[in-house]
Amino acid sequence: MSTIEKYDLEGYQLEKAQAEDLKQLLKICRQNMDELDEELVTKAFKLCYLSHLGITRASGEPYYYHPIEVAKIVAQEINIDDVSVIAALLHDTVEDTDVELEDIEYWFGKEVKVIIDGVTKIAGVFKSRDSKQAEAFMKLLLNMAEDIRVILVKFADRLHNMRTIQHLRREKQIQIASETMELYAPLAHRFGLFNIKNELEDLSFKAIDPTSFKFIARKLREKKEARETFIDEFMMPVGRQLRQQHFNFEIKGRPKHIYSIYRKMQRQQKPFEEIYDLFAIRIILEEPHTKEDCWRVYSIFTDWYTPIPERFRDFISVPKTNGYQSLHTTVITNRGKKVEIQIRTRRMDDIAEKGLAAHWKYKEGEKSGSESLDRFVNWVRDVLDNPRPDSTTDFVKDFQLNLYQDEIYVFTPNGELKTLPKHATPIDFAFEIHSEIGERAMAANVNGKMAPLRQKLRNGDQVEIITGKQINLNPDWIDDVVTHKAKSRIRQFIKQKQRKVADDGRDLWLKRAERGKLEITDQELTKIAKRFKYETTQSMFYDVGLGSLDPNVIFREAKKFKSTGRIEDDSTETSSKSEEEIQENYINAARSVGDGKAVILNGEITDVRYTYANCCNPIPGDNVIGFISRDGDIKIHRAMCNNAQHLIKTESDRIVDVQWARNIDGKFLGALRVIGEDRVGMINDITDVLSKSLTTNMKSINVTSNEGMFEGIITLYVDGIKHLNRIIKRLERVQGVKSIIRY
Repeated sequence: MSTIEKYDLEGYQLEKAQAEDLKQLLKICRQNMDELDEELVTKAFKLCYLSHLGITRASGEPYYYHPIEVAKIVAQEINIDDVSVIAALLHDTVEDTDVELEDIEYWFGKEVKVIIDGVTKIAGVFKSRDSKQAEAFMKLLLNMAEDIRVILVKFADRLHNMRTIQHLRREKQIQIASETMELYAPLAHRFGLFNIKNELEDLSFKAIDPTSFKFIARKLREKKEARETFIDEFMMPVGRQLRQQHFNFEIKGRPKHIYSIYRKMQRQQKPFEEIYDLFAIRIILEEPHTKEDCWRVYSIFTDWYTPIPERFRDFISVPKTNGYQSLHTTVITNRGKKVEIQIRTRRMDDIAEKGLAAHWKYKEGEKSGSESLDRFVNWVRDVLDNPRPDSTTDFVKDFQLNLYQDEIYVFTPNGELKTLPKHATPIDFAFEIHSEIGERAMAANVNGKMAPLRQKLRNGDQVEIITGKQINLNPDWIDDVVTHKAKSRIRQFIKQKQRKVADDGRDLWLKRAERGKLEITDQELTKIAKRFKYETTQSMFYDVGLGSLDPNVIFREAKKFKSTGRIEDDSTETSSKSEEEIQENYINAARSVGDGKAVILNGEITDVRYTYANCCNPIPGDNVIGFISRDGDIKIHRAMCNNAQHLIKTESDRIVDVQWARNIDGKFLGALRVIGEDRVGMINDITDVLSKSLTTNMKSINVTSNEGMFEGIITLYVDGIKHLNRIIKRLERVQGVKSIIRY
């Protein structure tokens, strides 16, 4: 029986519960779409239900719940068309059920088939190790370039998976949350899907560091009423004047999302109470208001409140690459409070919230929507056309950097506008113009004056690149450029130079071997290289080419090897194999306790060695992650430690779930950053509190003072996070202390 015969989509009657789910989905579609083929959506719903019947998710619920929820996200939060809703309902059928792509085309047409084929191909794109990740990521981009709806359905799929991530094992949660934070969220940012990007970041943060997430969420809830009262008072005079001038508008006072607040606290090393710009007020002008009306609204705000000139940004005249348009300004109230204002039309807000999805909707019959979509697709192809780095990890890192960067706008000598990432240099600008100009760049002329090629550009700079006749690439530029195009070409140039040096080294070796009448195979040379602690013969010959390894030394070792048949070193094949077996035993032991149950620290599991990472100094009570090191022991990191995040990205298969034992003896290293008035006796008061009131031992205290204020970094020994919090609360009561935060 064929699949088409097996599923009677015309005659099948849904049960009451499923019929109610379909009713809800169709209601959402009607509310958000101008055109809707209800019959086709109903047929897709039936196939989704029937093909997944009997399959369950990790939560234990029926699997078909997932594609239905994905379809609701596509309909309500991304809001493209009914074809995308159908594709969302069926996005897992080809991969997980007996439904074939040909069946999809027969029932729903070629468009749906193309989208589902694209989603199926990229389903496992981030599951591979880093050695394959960049290649898979490029395939993802190629699929996006074919039909933008492929990645939009994939975003909805990932968003629902993140909303239900709590049903997975802890180590799996961390792995999925980290790849979401590193690749999906930045890509959503690039698409202009800010609501989805923000939610992906918050859900990832919640999975990785639930304690910090709950703390900030609670603080935001506590301040909600005060925030709403302030917005009402702030908007009262402006709103009255806007209504008098017959503006039709909506006011939104949205708080910044939790992860962005956390990053600001970390970046500024300030507690929550000292982060003042926790929300922005958004004015949305309804149709038929235009961009000229946005400027009129801006003028009314500045009549009532004082603007901060350096915080003004005009994204209406110069939109971001993803099409984002809005006026941004920050004003100061009569009480000295800073308030961020965003002014935009309803269409601008639609594009700001839904990005390229909104452009896709506008593309039919509207030149600007079609052009913005074309710009994105051309940007994707431009990335793919550039040389691929030898290190695939570098590709993903560079690409992710370019997705997330804030933008600056600079001009060519002819006045053509170029968009570059923040911190870009004239070298980046040169490669943006053309790769040949980047390769032959000799100097730069910025705003009519000669400037170093490594100088960071600023908004509005006019840049002219002075070129020579020959390639002038400098390997040292790799640390100064920020665009993928520039980094990729410089990295390729470095590799070419390294290969040339290695080839010269090989020539020196061959001449020495020929002089000594020594014949040796490539396999034997590999063993010689291992003897000198080189991974490959190429790296060994590179050192020969540099002059740091004498070919005579290699010759003597090779001569000895040819006569004895073995290499005189501790790293013989036998002992090496023995070491590998020992290491494998440790890793297997560590993994055996990581599968399905948590590693308990403080020596309660005796067959696993563990140490605490010096980079973040975890203490009992912190959310922690374990990593199996190369020698088999477990390194314990705080969940949001930068090094831990890097390891999750590059070696996610070495993650193990880690929990603290209930009773832990011993002291752990913690650090606090204290800011306060630089008065006589301040340090003495602080040390008295620590040593006498709290009987806490300090390891060190480093203090600097400036203009009547002091800043101190105190390193001390604590029992755990509760002990550290008690110390913070007690020190906050010391006269003149203004701020304390964990360092």
